[in-house]
Amino acid sequence: MTFKSGFISVIGRPNVGKSTLVNRIIGEKIAITSPKPQTTRNRIQAVYTEERGQIIFVDTPGVLKGKNQLDKFMLDQVYKSLDGVDLALFLLDGSSFFGKGDEFVFQELKAHKKPILVVLNKIDQLKGDELAEKVKEIEEKTGKSVIPISALDGDNIDYLIDIIFQHLPEGPQYYPEDMITDQIEQFIIAEMIREKIFYLTREEIPYGIAVLIEEMAERENGLFYIRADIFVEKKSHKGIIIGKDGRMLKEIGRQARADIENLLQTDVYLDLWVKVLKDWREKEELVRRMGYRE
Repeated sequence: MTFKSGFISVIGRPNVGKSTLVNRIIGEKIAITSPKPQTTRNRIQAVYTEERGQIIFVDTPGVLKGKNQLDKFMLDQVYKSLDGVDLALFLLDGSSFFGKGDEFVFQELKAHKKPILVVLNKIDQLKGDELAEKVKEIEEKTGKSVIPISALDGDNIDYLIDIIFQHLPEGPQYYPEDMITDQIEQFIIAEMIREKIFYLTREEIPYGIAVLIEEMAERENGLFYIRADIFVEKKSHKGIIIGKDGRMLKEIGRQARADIENLLQTDVYLDLWVKVLKDWREKEELVRRMGYRE
């Protein structure tokens, strides 16, 4: 059997389900997800390997206009993800209309002259004739066939993978078959902690949160010790994350620890500290300090 391989950039507006799709295909939690848009900040390479070949997915931040140094970094990550890829997967939200933002993303993809697959996500939220109408609308606006899927439920994911392999060239196996990401464990662990903050604080905390892993070490008692600093931009945000009598921080730690123990396959002691670093997203050197660098 011919072995195919290639790199695919997953592109779309914020909160269309890019990270959910990548996690669904890989079968592991690589990229964080939350009900809030703009949770993914770095390009994340996830690796899917089977007998037909190997697909390297580049999950990217949602495309939006940059307002600060962090936004500009994320937008730069999106455009750089298109360099050297074999295919662009343009992901759309089936629960919303095809608007100016979607048109902007599509035109940017066309300008990079990469083969494009148009994928309509969240079809589980459509009823009756809504799916057929939505597919027809997008096909008329893009001039391309639409692949409807539900990353949440797994509907049509196997078909999407089949289509992807049809577009990939013959190539080598870039990564070992048991490797699912090129991200280091510290990055993934920090993202898991940040995800729990998004889920548990909801609208109370804006996006001015960063998590840095300061120490990871196995202790003599067999526990894996992890110390992480949670940075916020305002003192009031620190109080929200800590919560009354420290309850919110304990719950963040409890939920994050469960994911981390599943990742590391060992017992973990998670030591979380909350610190204020005023307006860090506005300052390039602080954005880099938080790990958002090339």
